[in-house]
Amino acid sequence: MPRPIAIAPSILSADFGRLGEEIRAITAAGADLIHVDVMDGHFVPNLTIGPMIVEVVRRNTSLPLDVHLMIANADAYLDDYAAAGADILAVHAEACPHLHRTVQRIRDLGKKPCVVLNPATPTDAVEHVLDMLSMVLVMSVNPGFGGQKFIPGALPKLSALRDRVAALGLDVALEVDGGVKVDNVDRVAAAGADVIVSGSGIFHTPDYAATIAALRERATAAQY
Repeated sequence: MPRPIAIAPSILSADFGRLGEEIRAITAAGADLIHVDVMDGHFVPNLTIGPMIVEVVRRNTSLPLDVHLMIANADAYLDDYAAAGADILAVHAEACPHLHRTVQRIRDLGKKPCVVLNPATPTDAVEHVLDMLSMVLVMSVNPGFGGQKFIPGALPKLSALRDRVAALGLDVALEVDGGVKVDNVDRVAAAGADVIVSGSGIFHTPDYAATIAALRERATAAQY
């Protein structure tokens, strides 16, 4: 059976000048979790936020924090982001040479582990840890910047992962991030995603609640 659709607004597109207000607004608007993009200027060509901002987000919502570590040395910072209030710690397969060890450390911290796959990374990269994960995140843009155009190649990857998770009988959510908006979320959900990250697709609209409701409705109607 399909899992309930979860909507995760990405604060990368929020107004950081009034971040607390923005977090409270999307919480009230019906978001299921908050997606926090951490970039280091090395693994991806942009620099964003650190644990102190995660602490600010944590103080302004009771929703789970989905912290996406787009950083070169994730292992060195897992404890910091866990202590700052992360509930889910998402690490890139491409940035973790000892992925099994990294995932185990996240579990030891009492957090939910997620592994992220860049557009060019095959699903095989996550096979050896799939039974240890709470979620796999499929990037549908090349990470580093918000507002990019959706890459259709993410769809067959989502479908392949959905089939593999079902074949193994695992309870693993599939998340998609990058260029997802109301006008294409049905394709994403039909391919197998049940956690929908949207940044500009939510924060650049006039009514957060209406947009979140529309995303959920269209995704639910199209589910695999």
